[in-house]
Amino acid sequence: MRIADLAGHRVAIWGFGREGRAALRVLRQRCPDQPFTVLCSAAEVEAVHAFDAALEVIAGEPDAAALARFDIVVKSPGISAYKPALLAAQAQGTRFTSGTALWFGENPAARVIAVTGTKGKSTTSALIAHLARALGVRTALAGNIGLPLLELLDQRADLWVVELSSFQTGEAGPLELGVITSLYEEHLDWHGSPEQYVTDKLRLADVSRQWLVNALQPALLERTQHHPHRLLFGRPEDWHVADDFICRGAQQVFPVAQLTAPGLHNALNACAALAALEALGMDALAAEPALARFRPLPHRLQPLGAHGGWHWVNDSISTTPLATLAALESLHGRAVTVLVGGHDRGLDWTPFVDAMRHAPAHAIICMGSNGARIESALRTAGVACPVLLVGDLASAVETAKTHTPENGVILLSPGAPSFDQFKDYAERGRQFSALAGFDTARIVSIDGLGIEGSPRD
Repeated sequence: MRIADLAGHRVAIWGFGREGRAALRVLRQRCPDQPFTVLCSAAEVEAVHAFDAALEVIAGEPDAAALARFDIVVKSPGISAYKPALLAAQAQGTRFTSGTALWFGENPAARVIAVTGTKGKSTTSALIAHLARALGVRTALAGNIGLPLLELLDQRADLWVVELSSFQTGEAGPLELGVITSLYEEHLDWHGSPEQYVTDKLRLADVSRQWLVNALQPALLERTQHHPHRLLFGRPEDWHVADDFICRGAQQVFPVAQLTAPGLHNALNACAALAALEALGMDALAAEPALARFRPLPHRLQPLGAHGGWHWVNDSISTTPLATLAALESLHGRAVTVLVGGHDRGLDWTPFVDAMRHAPAHAIICMGSNGARIESALRTAGVACPVLLVGDLASAVETAKTHTPENGVILLSPGAPSFDQFKDYAERGRQFSALAGFDTARIVSIDGLGIEGSPRD
């Protein structure tokens, strides 16, 4: 769908977050005389009026009748495409689109690498952009990583690196390369079932001329085996990690110890980024020295430093139990007290519990709305380390101090979303930093968003 296709229709924008505001700015610019309606929460009504007094506002969760008033609804990503009201309105003829879909509609010839995955998609996206820029390519970094595509609508780049969540993979247009870093159970509240989550995540393959897949995940290999142009990373004949090096086949290319982003999973993210450049015909070997200059993304295994006799690591982005296990693996051999728990989405914590039974952390502090469920599962399994239940993050930090030895690590890696107590994972990570005694100004935004690199010749 093109933006011009909205002209003359009854159009609503559903959601007033950054994506919704970006859509409104573009629609006002392209269709200045057309009336628009915003569907938002009651708490956002005043902000909508301040943004544009001419907008009609409908507050509260819209039902099917409210949605069916409109010919087209521009939906924000966090709103499930499987809501009954949405499906009912769709059956009555209302069309639903998004900022992502509109951008692709306006840029059919753009050279795009789109990255998805349960974990690793943000770091991999940022690494691809960082390495491409090191080769002198004018590169855009946008999407789910924190910059809506519509905010860059009228700008030009030679390469677009776009992070897409599972909410957005079905909205992409044709692209040169799709990348999938990992696939675990997540976002069941949006997708409705694990099967639908996987199906939606893999929709990106349908629009990808080439499809780059993590070879270390058997289920992912099986689900993607029939793509006509599938490429792999993570196996010995491709970009992979072996003997503490990032390797290209038998060639040792970059020492893992020199990566600024810690952990095996980040080394694999670097492999994915190098493989992505190579898939587009770029000189990945010439780009690899820039890995040493990559700045890790905030809230993703972010070492805050030492304070009060402990080392502090902020992994607030961790929203699945398997992500927490990856964080603990990156700190293998150290005395780690891990803080887990948050908003309960009903995810299965059995793999985490099993891992802790065989190789426990130094201590586990359970918190948040699913903290009691996690604590009960750990105790039932007889995990051989202190397991403590607290109510909130502040209590978790204080408890961790009393159970962590000097020079040990206090790790925030919740394995759950933050919505039970925080606006988002970034707010949770900043509070953790403050509680640990660090200046929250150090928790900065992601480097490299937008367009950087040599101008087009």
